[in-house]
Amino acid sequence: MSASTPFQDEALQHLSAENVPAYMQALGQAARRAASELRRADTGVKNRTLLAMAKRVAEARGQILDANAEDLQRGRQNGLESALLDRLALNDARIDAMIEGLQQVAGLPDPVGEIGDMRYRPSGIQVGKMRVPLGVIGIIYESRPNVTLEAASLCLKSGNACILRGGSEASQSNAAISACIQLGLADAGLPAGSVQVVATTDRAAVGEMISMPKYVDVIIPRGGKSLIERISRDARVPVIKHLDGVCHVYIDTTADPAKALAIAVNAKTHRYGTCNTMETLLVDAPVADLLLPELARAYAEHEVELRGCERTQALLPQAAAAEESDWYAEYLAPVLAIKVVDGIDEAIAHIEQYGSHHTDAIVTQDYSLARRFMAEVDSSSVIVNASTRFADGFEYGLGAEIGISTDKLHARGPVGLEGLTTQKYVVFGDGQVRE
Repeated sequence: MSASTPFQDEALQHLSAENVPAYMQALGQAARRAASELRRADTGVKNRTLLAMAKRVAEARGQILDANAEDLQRGRQNGLESALLDRLALNDARIDAMIEGLQQVAGLPDPVGEIGDMRYRPSGIQVGKMRVPLGVIGIIYESRPNVTLEAASLCLKSGNACILRGGSEASQSNAAISACIQLGLADAGLPAGSVQVVATTDRAAVGEMISMPKYVDVIIPRGGKSLIERISRDARVPVIKHLDGVCHVYIDTTADPAKALAIAVNAKTHRYGTCNTMETLLVDAPVADLLLPELARAYAEHEVELRGCERTQALLPQAAAAEESDWYAEYLAPVLAIKVVDGIDEAIAHIEQYGSHHTDAIVTQDYSLARRFMAEVDSSSVIVNASTRFADGFEYGLGAEIGISTDKLHARGPVGLEGLTTQKYVVFGDGQVRE
């Protein structure tokens, strides 16, 4: 199955390490041309394209699984960890989920072209804002080949062209999925440059992509901290990202014990490897002796290792001593840091010093403390009386997300279709001239 475009063929025929810059420039030029066409594409065209892609993926199921089997075999030979192999693996259920994801994005409201905030000015003109695509989005990600379709669908529905660079460990899977994407674009009459998957595993391609402001408007990295740090440091293109998910739950003295127990256990044990998983639990001193033993028993059932401050250890002898580094740690594992604090001031101060501005929660029955926590905790999501695991585009009603941003400019928190657009002012007049 081949869906290469002429410019891709020409670039790939001569592809080598020294030709990567020219190859990436070719991708950038094609993406910029496609972005112009996508601005004119209406919702119906975009939805038909997504459904055509879903059909092509369903038809190519066997080819995708065969390609994925090659990636998995190579990964095992290269000593890839079991957790990474699991992220890399595709099966019928995961392909079904990929197809369903395309169908769901097709059903989401299209933000492009929405006009709001219209108001008359004394001159008689009407001024408002129209939502428009960002243009060309570069996405750099690791391991999970299903991200290729997720990213393509969200960028396409929001009217953006995209250049996708997946991890080398998923190269065969991504190539098979890319072929389905290209066939879906052709079926709907959209240019091949609308979605391009980088066909080289040469790491120089990443350096080129993040250094092409003429062609790429935004970079979104999805992966480990080292990848995101490198992109943030070296990019000449604006970056939407978060580095860490050091998330906290603070249990206040007034908290309902049953709610506190359920939230604190779910926030840690629902899934360990996600950026919205709680990594540090803060417990108000007056209720620590009541709640911590109960929580410890619950965590023991999930085989969670506990690391605590001195006051925590006095109540939980089984807890190891927490080091300074534990308060900064994003474990992504069944490990939890626990600190007993003296009230909300110390809790907020701890979150400010050690947190990553991702997601932090308070469990309390005191409305005024809840309001204080919401106002003073400087994170992209602040949650009252619920698990941090809700910090997710689907759970927030966005339908899907391309990632989570802890930046403060443009997009913050889960980034869905609206986060992949921007606004421009539009003015309606009736012959007015400025005096």
